[in-house]
Amino acid sequence: MNISDGGDEIGEDEIDAGDPDIEGPETDGESLSLTVAEADRGERLDKLLAGGLDGLSRSRIRALIDQGRVSSLGATITDASMRVKPGQTFDISLPAPEAAEPEPQDISLAIVYEDDDLLVIDKAAGMVVHPAAGNADGTLVNALLWHCGERLSGIGGVRRPGIVHRLDKDTSGLLVVAKNDRAHQKLARQFADHGRTGPLQRAYLAIVWGVPRRPHGTIQTQIERSNKNREKMMVVGEERGREAITHYTVIERYPPLLKAGEETEALASLVECRLETGRTHQIRVHMAHLGHPLLGDQLYGSGFSTKAARLPEAARDALTGLGRQALHAAVLGFEHPANGEELLFESDPPPAFAQLQAALAAL
Repeated sequence: MNISDGGDEIGEDEIDAGDPDIEGPETDGESLSLTVAEADRGERLDKLLAGGLDGLSRSRIRALIDQGRVSSLGATITDASMRVKPGQTFDISLPAPEAAEPEPQDISLAIVYEDDDLLVIDKAAGMVVHPAAGNADGTLVNALLWHCGERLSGIGGVRRPGIVHRLDKDTSGLLVVAKNDRAHQKLARQFADHGRTGPLQRAYLAIVWGVPRRPHGTIQTQIERSNKNREKMMVVGEERGREAITHYTVIERYPPLLKAGEETEALASLVECRLETGRTHQIRVHMAHLGHPLLGDQLYGSGFSTKAARLPEAARDALTGLGRQALHAAVLGFEHPANGEELLFESDPPPAFAQLQAALAAL
């Protein structure tokens, strides 16, 4: 891992552990297997499987590998480019078939902005963005179909109309939706650029355990899906995974460094995270990798549960009331796809998040 504070990079040990966004693994459908013949010695895995399994393209095979759905002798395969050996057997677990086209549902939406080309939504925590196995309805897409009817981009397919980017189910905050294909294409290009050369801005507020040693910095690692738990992502070595870059700034420390003239131990802190890439669970993985997982994050911060017992009662109750990871998409900025105007939206944290902030600030 590389961490920088705007100056020189500091090399940190890379951690190989055992991979939003997004809302958990899909349920299983058909299972396939293929054994490598002598004639295929040294072939790339993705090419071999695409050639040997009917109906699965090379890109689909790579997606299945990224999802942790390809294994050999019980071990999950994470490298699509690995060279195979004769006699190796690879098992492929296909996801269950998706349900039919989602139906419109009258679900309340917090619409921050809307015009003929797009909407900006302030998504509530607990809402899944699009239908998937285990979440066939009650999603943002179902609500959008009710609100917009046919006036949504079709680029994402029938199950993801208008969806340009996603937030985890339990992450609240700002999200932009495209109403037509032209807007979708132009917005997607901005998200693909991650604001490196354009106006895209994405900033999140996170409440983390402890306080990072440096008040601001950049976390740059490779991330891939865990080979032990398909719901999780993990930091891996430079030769594997996909690059993930998060810039962070410590906003507030709980309690303050000095209280009544005495230096205090930081139980938690409020951190702003700005994304330069958009990997699944990126902020949650990076802050946990830094040693400061998010409060309420049962997937990446379960080892910090004993710290919760040290919180005063009001803070413990507020954390229980939050009931999720303390992460909120607070800032979203982009160039309007039709008129080129630069738009910037800000969202205050929802009441349960704000209540936790207030309880911690009172420490």
